[in-house]
Amino acid sequence: MIHTPLNVAGIPWTNVQALRRKGIDARLVAVERQKLHPEADWSLDRPAGFWGRQAVQWPAFLRLLPKTDVFHFYFGWTLVPRKLTWPILKATGRKSVLHFLGSDIRGKSSEQLAYARGADARIVGSHDALRWVPDAHVIPPGLDLAQYRPTPPEDRPRPIVVHAPSSRRRKGTEHVVAACEGLDVELDIVEGLRHDEARRRYERADIVVDQLNAGWYGIFALEAMALGKPVLSYLRPEAVQETERALGLDIPIVAVTRETLRERIAELTASAEERRRIGASSRAYVERVHDADEGADRLIEIYRSL
Repeated sequence: MIHTPLNVAGIPWTNVQALRRKGIDARLVAVERQKLHPEADWSLDRPAGFWGRQAVQWPAFLRLLPKTDVFHFYFGWTLVPRKLTWPILKATGRKSVLHFLGSDIRGKSSEQLAYARGADARIVGSHDALRWVPDAHVIPPGLDLAQYRPTPPEDRPRPIVVHAPSSRRRKGTEHVVAACEGLDVELDIVEGLRHDEARRRYERADIVVDQLNAGWYGIFALEAMALGKPVLSYLRPEAVQETERALGLDIPIVAVTRETLRERIAELTASAEERRRIGASSRAYVERVHDADEGADRLIEIYRSL
């Protein structure tokens, strides 16, 4: 099966690797390598401009079509225009999955997302996202936890606060900076680095601030939790209730708003013991909910049901 066309946040590559560990022939075909996550089995390195892209993507799609049972598309994108993709796949007996990752659906109307009904199945990464795609399967994004050795927060005079915005505006970075001003902490803003380089910075963290706008946590928060760090993030209260009810688990993320962020950072700064306690709970939660191998089992179930 083919996962395509973008390696957003490394989620597609993680899924492909987990499926391979299960004995599934899965490959990632990217239209272009992402700066932070360049992994791919085949990168088309497409040129700029619509027609230039089509000149590269159509031959790739037609080459893949005869030998692919399932096309697993991410971020609402397909290799060729959607209005042609769905009829071609149906006519050739191929199956399709649309896997949404967050910002591709957040705030959009049902009319704007009507194209999703062309796929044979839809996947979202959280129960919160069901409000936009109600008929989707929920598969939380996974991590290969063998690659994440916990590094508990240290008891140092000036705790290190790490924040890694993919977009300063969307993540509320200005409020993170303001919250840390005057506190006895070292603020480390991680931007524009390859994933392996960024990971080394995350490992130094004593406190992690994810985001203040989206209302749910993302891959950066998961990675920090897998490393045993306490994470602060804005979580929509209704989404927390829905998720905890569905999972039967408490979410260990410290829920904050712009107004409460400074106070929560100050509290964690004052207690290394509390930082380590939350960090340990965070690792346990990720092991229960975000193990990529368990996610691969769920994907296989969906593929077999198509």
